[in-house]
Amino acid sequence: MQDVEETSEKIVMEPYKYLIQLPGRTPVMTMLLQAFNHWLNVPEDKTQIIIVVTEMLQDASLLLDDIEDNSKLRHGCPVAHNIYGIPSVINSATYVCCLCLEKVLTLGHPEAAKIFTQRLLEMHQGQGLDIYWRDTYTCPTEAHYKAMALKKTGGLLGLPIGLMQLFSGYKSDLKPIINILGLFFQIRDDYANLKSKEYSDSKGFCEDMTEGKFSFPAIHAIWSRPESTQVQNILRQRTENVDIKKYCVDYLEKVGSFEYTRQTLGTLESEAYREIEQLGGNRQLVALVDHLSKLYKNNEQACLPSSVSV
Repeated sequence: MQDVEETSEKIVMEPYKYLIQLPGRTPVMTMLLQAFNHWLNVPEDKTQIIIVVTEMLQDASLLLDDIEDNSKLRHGCPVAHNIYGIPSVINSATYVCCLCLEKVLTLGHPEAAKIFTQRLLEMHQGQGLDIYWRDTYTCPTEAHYKAMALKKTGGLLGLPIGLMQLFSGYKSDLKPIINILGLFFQIRDDYANLKSKEYSDSKGFCEDMTEGKFSFPAIHAIWSRPESTQVQNILRQRTENVDIKKYCVDYLEKVGSFEYTRQTLGTLESEAYREIEQLGGNRQLVALVDHLSKLYKNNEQACLPSSVSV
């Protein structure tokens, strides 16, 4: 029976292990938690468990995201479900989520499981809204988008930080900085998907357009130019045509949607610095935000794959 259990564990974990060995992974979340621990001063053994749980949960969500978004690439390599199949990858991702809960219980705090489940529910609610808008061709308002991001990305940030706070004597309210960073990360990711060469090499050129996603720049273009339905129609097509996607990128630039996105990111960056200062300062966190801000400050131009001649 032990052989069967070991074999089944190996089979179930294979798609997950495929994902975590892909090149080009950046441990931003781990760096973020280490920065927050400057304030929280959580014991090392608890911190390491929470970091492992967060990394596992984030990777499990990526496995599911790639299925839900019909993605082709992850870190420049085939997505897991195009190798192992959708059923096996779903099973692997949900299994890893269960392993995460198992590890959370080893923290030995009566509130730990509650925080884990609450934040996980928020993340699924946020992802559900994102999928609903995409699949019903419903463009959300900016306010609705931000509410979604606070659940989706803010939930992923809030989960480990909430767990860390259980073992900390630090009592200042961290919710404002968590919310600011949650919005910053989500909007930055939307911007990178359409403007970053590195992102293009990793995930494919303007993958959000092929997915039909109402990203932050697209939402601005749609609501600021109600007389035009170009963006909606391009998103509705789920196009893989590079020329059409390049045209849409040019249109978003022309109508000021990328500039508006950069301004929004700049505002969030400034708010983050102010909040960090009010919390007593945190050089690690400031350095991380500054590093992540270079993407939109450099104003990278969207880059076509090298195999495509323009």
